[in-house]
Amino acid sequence: MSRHTVGQLSSEPAVSSLGDEACALSLEVQSRHFAVIARAIGYIRAHAHRQPDLNEIAHAVHLSPHHLQRLFAGWAGVSPKRFLQFLTKERARQLLMSRFDVMSVAHETGLSSTSRLHDLMITCEAMSPGEIKSGGAGLDVRHGVAPSPFGPALIAWTSRGICHLAFCDEAPLDALRELAGLWPAASLIRDDGGAAALLEKVFPEHPCPGRLHLLLRGTNFQIKVWEALIRIEPGQLVSYGAIARASASPRAQRAVGSALAANTIAYLIPCHRVIRESGEVGNFRWGSERKLAMQGWEASRQETGPE
Repeated sequence: MSRHTVGQLSSEPAVSSLGDEACALSLEVQSRHFAVIARAIGYIRAHAHRQPDLNEIAHAVHLSPHHLQRLFAGWAGVSPKRFLQFLTKERARQLLMSRFDVMSVAHETGLSSTSRLHDLMITCEAMSPGEIKSGGAGLDVRHGVAPSPFGPALIAWTSRGICHLAFCDEAPLDALRELAGLWPAASLIRDDGGAAALLEKVFPEHPCPGRLHLLLRGTNFQIKVWEALIRIEPGQLVSYGAIARASASPRAQRAVGSALAANTIAYLIPCHRVIRESGEVGNFRWGSERKLAMQGWEASRQETGPE
């Protein structure tokens, strides 16, 4: 199997006006906060035509305005108003206007921005068709459920790298069944402690360089699409068409959509950064509210920077 570096991916800690207390939020606390954030985003999307204010949003999620303000600032690093500005359609359209040139540069250099608080170097290895066909025979796949900034997550890994990352909310059994279906002949070993430690590396509390290896199972085209995704800057958005061009298949937008839907390594292969040409959020296998939350979370950290 060939190993190759396909780019850099940033995962940054919370930076907020609440000081050290907010910056030190554990993944478990962030995970609990996310459930409220997602409900707030869902309410705003449903009532966007009349632009609900902080009081109305807070009432909808059963919090006081002050509590919601603190929760948003602790989780996202910015106020609810500023966070929601990151999620507007107009912002998305403006970002889309320049993204292809940015992707071209990233593709040519193999690198992305050096100005981040935290860089994870992502390396990938593709499974062979024979390995995929065998269903993981002879492999030990360790896995577990642990908190993440976007709710409970199921992560799985082998000796060769991370092979699965999915958000599972209140239905971890469904996520576990999906994992078992992908690796029917492998030995599945439950390890929640190992999962928590690995997710701390994916979403670190403090800035630190790191390296993670991904084990990919997909067609050649799907892997090209996933490699193109890894080159996208955190906080940036691209269209399906831009991804098709970066994958050397400019007319394959529908196939790009299918490749995104087939991605089973959430966040690290950042399909949440791909939206429609119109600026609409588009589909996401782990929910459109979570997709919007991830976009705003990344954008807020890119803007606030280090304290």
